Amino acid sequence: MNVSPVPRPWGALRLVSPVLCLGLLVGCQTYSPIPLDLSRHSADLGDRLATEESIRAFSQRLEADHPDRSQDLDLTDGIDAAEAEVIALFYNPDLRLARLRAGIALANAENAGLWEDPVFGFDGAELLSPSGPFEFGLNLSLTIPVSGVLEVEQDRANALYDAQWWRVLGAEWSMRTQVRDAWANWATANERLALVNEIVQAVEGIGVISSRLEDAGELTRLEARLFQAQHATARMDRGFAEAEAEKARLDIVALMGLSPDSAVSLVPSTIESDIPDGANDIERLIQTNTDLAVLRADYQSAEETLRLEVRKQYPDIEIGAGLGSEDDDDRLLLGAAIPLPVFNANRGGIAEARANRELARAAAETEFVRLAFQLKSTRARLVSVQQRRKILEQELVPMLDEQAEDIDRLAGLGEFDTFILLETVNRRFEAKNQILALHLQELQGRIEIIRLLGPAVTPQPALISDRKTQSTKNGSNDIAEGVSP
Repeated sequence: MNVSPVPRPWGALRLVSPVLCLGLLVGCQTYSPIPLDLSRHSADLGDRLATEESIRAFSQRLEADHPDRSQDLDLTDGIDAAEAEVIALFYNPDLRLARLRAGIALANAENAGLWEDPVFGFDGAELLSPSGPFEFGLNLSLTIPVSGVLEVEQDRANALYDAQWWRVLGAEWSMRTQVRDAWANWATANERLALVNEIVQAVEGIGVISSRLEDAGELTRLEARLFQAQHATARMDRGFAEAEAEKARLDIVALMGLSPDSAVSLVPSTIESDIPDGANDIERLIQTNTDLAVLRADYQSAEETLRLEVRKQYPDIEIGAGLGSEDDDDRLLLGAAIPLPVFNANRGGIAEARANRELARAAAETEFVRLAFQLKSTRARLVSVQQRRKILEQELVPMLDEQAEDIDRLAGLGEFDTFILLETVNRRFEAKNQILALHLQELQGRIEIIRLLGPAVTPQPALISDRKTQSTKNGSNDIAEGVSP
């Protein structure tokens, strides 16, 4: 029995196929889709404070990583200002995005500087003459990175990750000051609401007296309407103050990354606002301002990019080896190639990288000058606000209080002027309202100075550690989800 021989082309393919399959399978990753489920995310928002144990563990880690913080987390009695900062660092959506961007840079850093994959090649030719042999060649080529580009690529990827690391740290520091600022707004809004309620009660009392005087014929109907209009205005102000207080509360809830329908109870508490004197402002600004730290990291990234573009001038060696057959003669194939940096030499990439480095330098220097002026002007405004508040508290308000006492004394003697009483009540309200506004401006000025100066001791970003990403079962990573690695 005669067995037909396998045609030479297919015989060669039988030899090639296992190599191709092996090359495709080695190192390949699989894909699995993860659907976007906003309904589930909405439900998760409402349950976030139920995971108090996770938040407490996170708070304990903050105490270790942030030496300027000491906080025993207890949400059973409501949320105070310090606890709101912890929850915001844990759940704030903007911080989540910043950490995810750092996760992208981290993934690039972990996989930078790898050798290029080898390239497998196959060439075949079947001569059309009846006796013509099948000619083929198998080749495996590999790039040998003798130029050192891979090491520089790794350094550049690390520099880019470090820049994102500093952005996360800056975002966390900014978030802490945003929470303090929002808390100051909420506290002031509540105090203003209490003050408006006080003025409403006072105007109501004057309105009762004005009605009696109108009935007695001592006030005309036109004069009595002035008190009614004042009462309506005071009630309108109360509605506005209630809305402002609720808006300020919702601003804090939003910063904490909770659902707008969350029934959270905010507890009145003091805000950390102690600031150092201005003797070492410039030195402190250079050393600890988070915006400048980001720009320094960006400059280092530009340095590494320029270093990489310069290194790309130097060529890598490409070598290849394989087997072939021509005229039924088996052959061993060898090859090598090396680019010659004569005409191009990556001049365009080097020039662009050098220009970007100068841009990064100018950006850091310009931002430093801007921040120095901003810090100086903020301190000047703070002094002005403190002086104005001092005048109101020590001079104007006591004067109006004394006038109110004199009016009460004269009323006891039977002398009563409703218009002077109403004017006094309005002036006292305006003065106390100005004091509240100035107190808020003072707190905001102190918080802004704290933000500009940066943390006294540079902490680690709250949710990034050891350059390791870990996936949770729903496909998110710990860098972004508020789960301490």
